[in-house]
Amino acid sequence: MIEQVRDTLNRPLRDLRISVTDKCNFRCQYCMPAEIFGPDFEFLPQHKLLSFEEITRLTAIFTSLGVGKIRITGGEPLMRKDLPSLIRMIRQVEGVHDIAMTTNGSLLARHAKALKEAGLDRVTVSLDSLDDERFGKMNGRGYHVSDVLKGIEAAAEAGLSIKMNMVVQRGVNDQDILPMARYFREQKHTLRFIEFMDVGNSNGWKLDQVVPSSEIVKMIHEEMPLEPIDPNYYGEVASRYRYVGSEEEIGLISSVTQAFCSTCTRARLSAEGKLYNCLFASIGSDLRAPLRDGQSDEEIRELIREIWEKRDERYSEIRLNDTPGLVKRSKVEMSHIGG
Repeated sequence: MIEQVRDTLNRPLRDLRISVTDKCNFRCQYCMPAEIFGPDFEFLPQHKLLSFEEITRLTAIFTSLGVGKIRITGGEPLMRKDLPSLIRMIRQVEGVHDIAMTTNGSLLARHAKALKEAGLDRVTVSLDSLDDERFGKMNGRGYHVSDVLKGIEAAAEAGLSIKMNMVVQRGVNDQDILPMARYFREQKHTLRFIEFMDVGNSNGWKLDQVVPSSEIVKMIHEEMPLEPIDPNYYGEVASRYRYVGSEEEIGLISSVTQAFCSTCTRARLSAEGKLYNCLFASIGSDLRAPLRDGQSDEEIRELIREIWEKRDERYSEIRLNDTPGLVKRSKVEMSHIGG
């Protein structure tokens, strides 16, 4: 039986973001800076990662509490071996009606067809610049824009729905806003601009590096007129705008300047099986131990219900109020639980 569990602020649990690995082949400064995640950094050993069977079992338990949408994240999820097998397993879970994946796109070309055949519906590709030199510097490993564009093309050919994400940092890649908007409007892929966020503890976040979404909208509107459109569903994080006279659109994810905590329906499962109620959480609740200690589905279900029903996180709203000491709080790294 499916029920709808709600937290202390009456927010339903509808979305589960599952990190399948803490490893990534990029070293983006805002997520996994190379000076911290260097050659000697110890990533999770295989035995600490949730197995595909464990992930699938937890997915079924979450769907019984109201989850219908699953997003596969990382790290870079395509660094997890045999990922299409997991997609195929999740596709069989009753109650799952949408499976998406967030990726940097560099490995997508070789896997897109298999992922679609396994049951993946959508893919979100992160790309922060079309300038090859700047992109190579930003990803920290010298990957080319063409590596990502080939992945996008392969995903489109496979029949996957595609969205693009661009994290905008002032003084880093804000000059790429219009070129990115022009290019992906022409390609008919929705581009979402993400305000630079203080995720984790190592990305050197500073408020003066945030380009407010309102500024981005104004910049694009002056060249390509925009009109606001309604959200697709309750809890959608992106504010949507359509290019006037067309069906193409952009999205703005404004966690810093326009917090959307009040409608957040997302739970996050880390690669080693910890449940986090918020992208900016400090601690998670261990689900791997009860899985491996032989607890029943009903026992784990009640544990998850209890965690969610006590949920009161609203970090971004508190940040907006400039709460003293908030920036000093230790937070889980984004590379551990996805975006």
